[in-house]
Amino acid sequence: MERLNSFAPTGAGIRLWQTANYQRPHPLVAGAFQSPERGSMNQAINQSSETTSGSTRSFVRSLWGVRYQVKDVDRAADFYTRQLGFKLDRKNLPAFAQVSIGNLKLILSGPGASGSRPMPSGHRQEPGGWNRVVLEVADLPSRIENLKTAGLHFRNKMESGPGGKQILLEDPDGNPIELFEPAH
Repeated sequence: MERLNSFAPTGAGIRLWQTANYQRPHPLVAGAFQSPERGSMNQAINQSSETTSGSTRSFVRSLWGVRYQVKDVDRAADFYTRQLGFKLDRKNLPAFAQVSIGNLKLILSGPGASGSRPMPSGHRQEPGGWNRVVLEVADLPSRIENLKTAGLHFRNKMESGPGGKQILLEDPDGNPIELFEPAH
């Protein structure tokens, strides 16, 4: 049986598990596995990823979308479609809706949705926080004025830096949306 040399999450990212033959992602990233002594971890890792010239190929097929917790799915879907021009893909009230723009799918999960259920620890998933989607826009200053005129709420004033300009807009549930204009 193959034994692992080391593993540990690090502050800046994830340290890889190393064996004599290849590297593996830490199981907190790759999924929940049993101990190496039982053999199932090695089986699961071998089925979910392969190594090609020193790099690990992930079992992740693609980015599906981003999930936001919302208190009122209908209100949130209306906000994203009417105020930001997203397309409504699916709506199953009161549980969830999916809206999209370009390649971004945004899943809006209400309190009764499977993607909103409390964690085993009892911790409840809530709207808000600081993680966010970043939407590219042109002429950010005029977009900000238009959205303010429409009565929308921003967390901050527009910031400028070497990469461009950005501002944080809030959806009706307090989820942040970064509007970003790249530097030219």
